[in-house]
Amino acid sequence: MKKFLNTYSKKTIGLTELEHMFTSSFQTYEQFAKVILQLEKSAILVMVKAKGRNSRIPSLAFQYRINKSLLVEDFHQELVQYRRRFHSSIILDEYYSKDQSLWKQDLPFIEKIDVYLKQNSFPTDRVPAAERSYEIVGDEKWIDEKGGKELLERIKLFDKLHILPVSDPLMLAVHPSNLSNDIQYHLIVENKTTYQGLVEVLKETDFSTIIYGKGKAVIASIEQFPFQFPIKADHRFLYFGDIDREGISIWYSLNEKRRVELALPFYNACLKKSPAKGKEYQKERLVALESFVNCFETNQQEQIKTLLANGQYYPQESLNTKELQQIWRDYFGQA
Repeated sequence: MKKFLNTYSKKTIGLTELEHMFTSSFQTYEQFAKVILQLEKSAILVMVKAKGRNSRIPSLAFQYRINKSLLVEDFHQELVQYRRRFHSSIILDEYYSKDQSLWKQDLPFIEKIDVYLKQNSFPTDRVPAAERSYEIVGDEKWIDEKGGKELLERIKLFDKLHILPVSDPLMLAVHPSNLSNDIQYHLIVENKTTYQGLVEVLKETDFSTIIYGKGKAVIASIEQFPFQFPIKADHRFLYFGDIDREGISIWYSLNEKRRVELALPFYNACLKKSPAKGKEYQKERLVALESFVNCFETNQQEQIKTLLANGQYYPQESLNTKELQQIWRDYFGQA
């Protein structure tokens, strides 16, 4: 009943609804009323005096105000108790701000993780997600397909369990002559057309790779980079995508995972073209937009904001193959 009250969307609840929800769980009215009165005594349910009480024995209020702060207090005490019980590396802090239903859903798996860590400590070898998943919870699909990765990230353990990335491999082309450089540059492009247009002149630039981002896929696939390109160097990434809400959001999410600068010469060239109309359906992500426009000159910042507000955008295809290649040679070509 406490769980139901905590997730109930309204601040007050009527006796009729409580009876409808819970009388089947009790054999008699007296048993039901005893639980309600206990919740009254603990001030979790507070009588709405204006509505009065029924005439049955024991008497219950016709309407109650739900004191959710006390319900949360009980939940937080439960988290403290589990934190003391669990392996010290299991961090439960994120659950304090989450709905209790998520905690109840995750708890059986966290208990299995606790047992695994106490019996085995942390593994030293890297293995695929399916293998580690089976070791920990007895289900090879748990990490990849059943929310295990997200749970492990919530309790701050995913990176410590030496799990090989579960994302698709990066699609990239390599410039062998630059692989011995101390500083290595990598260009990520959002769309396949742009990748195909630029890959032909990769050998004429200072870049070690050009990476086809495949839209949003690169946000996850970028974690594969150290395994696909195991070269010790100062790796620096640049990004060129569509100037629309989705393209901006992709860059922002990618930049949160690994520092990725904007390949500004490409963007600057787009902004000199005539914009296209459409993509009004794309959701605006204000924090991403602000971070994106701050990379540009003041007049360009206003141009981009006005453009998007008017339902316009610049696809990468605003630049044809010759223009793309010329920009890469001129601004990023070999000295």
